[in-house]
Amino acid sequence: MELQREHIWNVQVHTNQLPEILDTIDAGIAAGVRGSTLFCANPHSLVVANDDPLFLSALRGADVLVPDGAGIVLASRLLDGAIHKRITGSDVMAGIAERWNALPGRSFFFLGSSNEVLEKIKSRMARTYTNIEVRGVYAPPFDKEFSAVENDRIIESVNRAGPTVLWIGMTAPKQEKWVQQHRRRLDVPLIAAVGAVFDYFAGTKKRASTAAQSIGLEWLPRLLREPHRMWRRNFVSTPIFLYHVLHQKFTLSRSAVNDESMREQ
Repeated sequence: MELQREHIWNVQVHTNQLPEILDTIDAGIAAGVRGSTLFCANPHSLVVANDDPLFLSALRGADVLVPDGAGIVLASRLLDGAIHKRITGSDVMAGIAERWNALPGRSFFFLGSSNEVLEKIKSRMARTYTNIEVRGVYAPPFDKEFSAVENDRIIESVNRAGPTVLWIGMTAPKQEKWVQQHRRRLDVPLIAAVGAVFDYFAGTKKRASTAAQSIGLEWLPRLLREPHRMWRRNFVSTPIFLYHVLHQKFTLSRSAVNDESMREQ
């Protein structure tokens, strides 16, 4: 099936529910597709991307762009759209792992975070998803641009391992920009950039409660735990994002009124 997209400010976000997205991923793998990308959209990422052409190009070129962020759901509601529920990177990783654990020959490679986190991920995979092989893990240098030698080493490690999915947890926008620059050299069916999900999957950080997630307040515990890192995205990026969404809404409304007036003439 063809996934449906919805225009929200500067990108096209997919409106499908998780099972439909997983079905599409499986269909692509069965068809031998290589180098598909899956990214997560939230208000902060869209604000940053608006001033970063490479990041924006990555988001616009994603094969799957999921609505990861309560602000995206709110924006869709304001625009009379079809996105009614978040799909987080955690949802995608858990959904794929649960589904593929019943299938033969599926494998993961984890790129990003730290050696400590990656070892915990490997341990959880070995305990919980015994039929999915972890073909490799790679903790790149933290908080700096990779050299050409480092990029070659990463790509060679991934291609040699030959996983079904390359999971990337290097935080946005670094991870999306890295994928955009190197996706043609990565010989894997799916490349999924999921950021902080590595820490949640490893258990080194706790997600907000299910109740907080369900009412769109997952950001609040993160803000309280990491105010120095999270304040900008919540108190700067979110208002900027909502301004552009409201501008889009009013522009569409004026356009609809003008179209109606033209028909009446």
